[in-house]
Amino acid sequence: MREYVCLDLETTGLAPKTDRIIEIGAVKIKDGAVMGEYSTLVNPRTEIPIRITELTGITKDMVEGMPCAEEAVKGFLDFCGELPLLGHNLLFDYSFIKHSAVNMGLNFEKKGADTLKLARTLLPDLPSRSLQSLRLYYGIPQEDAHRALEDARTTWKLYEKMKAEFQADRPELFIQTDLIYKVKKQGPITPAQKRYLQDLVKYHRIDLKVEPDSLTKNEASRLIDTILGTYGKIMR
Repeated sequence: MREYVCLDLETTGLAPKTDRIIEIGAVKIKDGAVMGEYSTLVNPRTEIPIRITELTGITKDMVEGMPCAEEAVKGFLDFCGELPLLGHNLLFDYSFIKHSAVNMGLNFEKKGADTLKLARTLLPDLPSRSLQSLRLYYGIPQEDAHRALEDARTTWKLYEKMKAEFQADRPELFIQTDLIYKVKKQGPITPAQKRYLQDLVKYHRIDLKVEPDSLTKNEASRLIDTILGTYGKIMR
C-alpha cells in the first residue's frame, strides 16, 4: 500500500459488542510520509476498568468532557475517507469502529493490511510478535506505549520497515485485502427500558456505572436481566 490510514484504539475491553472505545489514534500516510493525524480521547459513558487505566494511563477524569463515540468515530471516518487501513491486529480496531458506524446508520467497508499477520508469516522465529516486541526488534523509538496515536505511529513505522525488508521477495503479502466483519445495527435503549432500569436502580440503591442513554436496546436488556438476577424484582 502506498497510501493508507494507520489506526489504533484504546478500549475498555476486548469485546466490541459490550466494551467501548476510550481513545482513537490515526496517521494518514502517503509514500512513507505522514500527511495528517487524528487523535482524540473518547468518553465511553461508562466506568473504565482499573486494569485498563493501569495499562494505558487513561482515567475517568481524562475522558470527562471529551467526545462520545459517535462524534469521535464520525471524525475518524471523515479523516479516513476512502483510504485502506493498516493496523496491528487490525480486525480488533476495525470491529469497534464498525460497530459504532453501523449503529449510526453509516457504511464502513474497508480493505487493509495487518502488521501482526505479516509478522507471523515473515518473522516466525520471534518469541513474541506483539507491537512492542516488534518495535524493539526493529529499534523503533516510542514514548507512550499503549496510547493510540503513538501506537499508530509505531505500527506505520513497523510496516514500512517490513516492506523494505520483505516486499521485494514476498510482494503478495503486502497487497491490501477485504476486512470481513459482520455487524447488525443495534437500536438505542427504549423509553420503557430506561424507565424500568431507573426504577430498578432506585429501588435496589444501585450505583450504576454506565449512563443509561448510552446503552443499546440489547445492552439495556442484558443489564436489566443482570440486575434482576442479582437483586430481584421490585416488590410492590
